[in-house]
Amino acid sequence: MSRVCQLTGKSVMVGNNVSHSNRKTKRKFFPNLITKKFFIPENEEFITLKISTSALRTINKKGISACLKEAREKGYLK
Repeated sequence: MSRVCQLTGKSVMVGNNVSHSNRKTKRKFFPNLITKKFFIPENEEFITLKISTSALRTINKKGISACLKEAREKGYLK
C-alpha cells in the first residue's frame, strides 16, 4: 500500500536537505500515517483505513460517516 491518506489524499512531498554550507540534496517528507479500524454504524461493520493523524482528529470532530462521504465525493475512497 502506498503512503497516501485514504481520507484526505495527503501523500509524500519532495524537498531538499540543506547543509550548513548550503549544499542541497533531495529528501522526502512523509505524512504521519496510521492504520486504524473504524466501526460504521449504518452498515454494522468494521473497516480498516490508512489515515493521517490530522484526518483522525477530523473524524473525532465530524464523525466517521461524514468523513467517508467527503472522501468518496473527492475521489480518495472508492
